[in-house]
Amino acid sequence: MKSAAKNALEPLFTERRRRVEDYLARVLTDTHIPAKLAEAMQYSLLAGGKRLRPVLCLSSAALFGCDEETLVPFAAAIEMIHTYSLIHDDLPAMDNDDLRRGKPSNHKVFGEATALLAGDGLLTEAFVSMTRTGVEPQALCAAIAELARAAGALGMVGGQEVDLELTGRPSVSLDAVQAMHALKTGALLRASCTSGALLASAPKEAFEHIAAYGSELGIAFQIADDILDEVADPALLGKPVHSDRERNKATYPALVGLDESRRFAAEHADRARRALETFTGRDADFLRALATYTVERVSWCLRLFLIPLQVRTRSKPCRGTICRNLRMRFANA
Repeated sequence: MKSAAKNALEPLFTERRRRVEDYLARVLTDTHIPAKLAEAMQYSLLAGGKRLRPVLCLSSAALFGCDEETLVPFAAAIEMIHTYSLIHDDLPAMDNDDLRRGKPSNHKVFGEATALLAGDGLLTEAFVSMTRTGVEPQALCAAIAELARAAGALGMVGGQEVDLELTGRPSVSLDAVQAMHALKTGALLRASCTSGALLASAPKEAFEHIAAYGSELGIAFQIADDILDEVADPALLGKPVHSDRERNKATYPALVGLDESRRFAAEHADRARRALETFTGRDADFLRALATYTVERVSWCLRLFLIPLQVRTRSKPCRGTICRNLRMRFANA
């Protein structure tokens, strides 16, 4: 069963994701990269994933009539940065996760040292890729600076440090969690949108609307991610679940519960849609549908979570016709 939001998303999302995938498949083919390092970088980069961030970049630029094809190197670079962060995040010194995108984490396959270098390599090569973007130099420099700030100590990396500091604390405020996630997850999602607008030389007022959309979407996405860590099936999610709770991490469900977390997510998704009220056309509709679907995917998962334990247990695999149908219903929601 597919929602209206997902029906609206799929054609355009699939096309833009394909462009990014095609580029990523050939971006690391330089034979001068040491073989094991190249294999480790490609292992995580080509392991799948939603490619949400590069699609947001392409879609935000398309709002202003920018040629998507010229921006693919920049959009793909955002995915390279995101992938580097996942490799490092999974390391024993960080979250110590063994599964990512349905496969063993990078360090479980290549060792911790090579995993560190693979992340370093992806981060650095991302900036090389950005320089291949065919736009005006001033617009490109502005977009690179925007993305660098979002990925660095003032954004994602800073958020990771705050996350480490908050983990295990007996008492954490909602304000602290919101501030942490605004950096750790929200900054790169926001920059995925704003960098697209900068590459398209968007007017200042329009840029502010795109920035507001990206900020609100980032919050909704993180809350949804927190909920999914509590209730999703790892086979569908592609990574371990319940890990936040086991590590006593500061999350929205831990602070306010699942129902209130879902309400927060829906509220921020609505704010994201309203930020684009002045925009019309296919790409504006696409971005609004994306905000809607961010929350809808959680709603389906919560419905499965509330199924009586005799049908769907968390202690053993869900089997039988009923459970298979329920799994497929969620996967296709």
